[in-house]
This record gives sequence, structure tokens and C-alpha cells, in this order.
Amino acid sequence: MLQRFLLFGWPTMRLGQPLWCALCLSILGATALGTPALAQADSLTEALVTQGLGEATESQPQPSDAAMMESPVQIDPLNSPHPVPWNWVLATQAEVTASGVPSVRYYRSQSLMSPDGEYAAYSRIQMQVQPDGFRSRISSTMFLENVKTGDLRVITATSPLSDNPFLENEAADMPGAIAILIPVSWSPSGDRILAREFEGIFNTSDASDYAVVWDRTRDRTSTLAPSRIEYSNAILLGWSQRSPEQVLFRAGTLGDPNWPLWAVDTRGQTTLSPNDKPLVHGTVVNNVWAGPQAYR
Repeated sequence: MLQRFLLFGWPTMRLGQPLWCALCLSILGATALGTPALAQADSLTEALVTQGLGEATESQPQPSDAAMMESPVQIDPLNSPHPVPWNWVLATQAEVTASGVPSVRYYRSQSLMSPDGEYAAYSRIQMQVQPDGFRSRISSTMFLENVKTGDLRVITATSPLSDNPFLENEAADMPGAIAILIPVSWSPSGDRILAREFEGIFNTSDASDYAVVWDRTRDRTSTLAPSRIEYSNAILLGWSQRSPEQVLFRAGTLGDPNWPLWAVDTRGQTTLSPNDKPLVHGTVVNNVWAGPQAYR
């Protein structure tokens, strides 16, 4: 249901300011188009980015010294409270465009520790960079590491552009595809983890979030998004305070100033959830190996 049209940039936004329609994933230009508001800023949005999410403010990421390509203020194509490393994407693309030489680059996210301290979740993002930005492609893998044993588990999504080794997905290999999976929150008991799967297409306004939930007790992974409602873009916020077993999205249509809150359960059932609030849990750890890495 994503609407596609070509833009060439978006205004640099501080987190907490209103979202704008210019969320195009173009990385070739820095001039933003004047566009109508995507969604109104409200007390919820401000709370997400200035006061933390509910009771788990310790999970708000801090700038990493290793992220040498990133500015202190993270930007995000959807102005999400859980930003993907978009500053690194922009800087990497600009470097390769200037050199004219294709390259493969990697980025490792910070670790999100479970409340019980048993697991660390982190992502490895791969960017196959072409001088023409619309041909570049981004994929990612999220790992769960048992801190005591060192055992690793791979978490994968089943969304349209996800790079899932167990499923045939030609769309994930097409030029311009973006699929970035990053950890967002643990459950209070540490038996579930919530991750953000951000997907889009370079040089278009095609961009939306999916929620990926891994249930440790059931050893099951679910990929969720609002269903049976009309929207062009969805933004994952966190766990629902009203229904902790569900995840909370803000979803709407480009150009519409009112974007409602929607709670989605593990079966994909979607219900309107006004006055709900998102919660996140876990502690972000800045490892020395986090941040941008190059492979030439």
C-alpha cells in the first residue's frame, strides 16, 4: 500500500519535531523539497524522544565514539524514536559516489542487553554501495548472543524486503532495496525481544516499519505490521502499555495530519489504541566494535 513518488531529499530534522512528507530515501541530493506535514507532533512524540519510553529510559541509545561518521543528532527516514544508522548510510553513499568505485561496507549496532543480563542483541548491517545511489542495497542480520556461553542465534524477518536465508525473496535482491533490522526492546522478564525492521526503496517514498518479535519460551519469531487498515507508512514505537503482549505502531497516509495509534498482537490482529503509550526495556551497551566498518 506504499505510495511511490520521486523526491530528492528531506529537511534535516531534530527528533521530536513534526514529521514531514519529505521522507524520501534519496541519498543523492541534500536539497529538501517543501512538503506538507506527515503527522502532527504531540506529547507522545515528544515523550518518545526527550524523556524516554515509559519506564525504561535506560534503553535510549547514546552516541557511540566508534560511530565516527555519525553526527550527535541521529536522523531517520521515518523520524522514528528508534533510528536506523541513516547518517552512516548518507556518509557512506556520498563517499562512494565521489570516488566512483563500488564498495561493500558494514555497520554493527550497539548491543541491547536483556533485563536479566543473559542475552545481548545487536545487528550487523551490510551496504552494497554503488556510485549511483538508486542501485545501492542494504541488508542486515540481527544476532542474539548468550553472554555466558557465547552461542549466537540469528533472528530474521519475513517482511517483503527482508534478507531471509530460509525464504526465496527476489525483491530483497533488487537494486535500491533497504531492509534494516535493529533491536528495540526486551520484555520486562527478558522472554521476548522486539526489533524494528525498517524497509524502503532508495529514491522513493516507499518506507515503513515492521515489528519482529522473538519469543524465547516458544522459540518462535513473528513479523507484524498493522493489517486491514489503510496506510502508506507505519512507525514502530514499542510495546503497548495498555496491552503489554502487543506492539504499538503509529500509522497513516502521507499528507494526512492525523496518524492514529494501533496495537498489533502476535496474530496480526490490529486494534485502534488511542491514549496508549509505548514502553521499551533493556540497557544499551556501547561496544568498542560498534559503528561503521569498511570492506574494500
